[in-house]
Amino acid sequence: MGLLDAILGRSKPVRPDLDQLFAVPSAALTLQAATGFTPTGLGSVCFAGVEGGGFARLQEDVRELLDADTERGGIPVEFSRDAYGYTWLLASHPADDTAGLVNDLHAVNTLLQDGGFGPHLLCSLIGFRDPKGAEGRSLALVYLYKRGTFYPFAPLPGGAEKRDNQLELQVRGALGDDLRVEKDLSRWFPVWGAPGL
Repeated sequence: MGLLDAILGRSKPVRPDLDQLFAVPSAALTLQAATGFTPTGLGSVCFAGVEGGGFARLQEDVRELLDADTERGGIPVEFSRDAYGYTWLLASHPADDTAGLVNDLHAVNTLLQDGGFGPHLLCSLIGFRDPKGAEGRSLALVYLYKRGTFYPFAPLPGGAEKRDNQLELQVRGALGDDLRVEKDLSRWFPVWGAPGL
């Protein structure tokens, strides 16, 4: 950052730190102790779709990498597109294998980043569910690629596109020592209908 940037109030952008994802398994234990929410074994990566052969080949490389264990009973990855045109990759693991899920999400992010598609990465999320809640409350820890931070997203049950802000703030407080939580609440974007949530 130069002197002119400092004078004009510009800040240096935060560099992505994909290794932050490896803190999620221990944060999941903290989250379960503090709130009762447990991992679902589902996680996803969201990126802006890119046209072209290079991106299509990279997408196939990701599929091959993550589908390598399907002969041993692993669940194949799924690609989907949302209403805004973003592509989502959904990875599935047993609910007690958060570390394996995080490894897959990290691998996808790394492949896209190393393939030159880092600017197209938006976020990754890891799903959680309240096993005691009769109404099926869900929660996601969302990793913002461009910020290198996490935030909780807790939709209220019923599909009305409303958030449980109290739960999100409770999770922020519980995980402050485990994860780099995004301080700017305006960046806690809703991810309605995200695969894995």
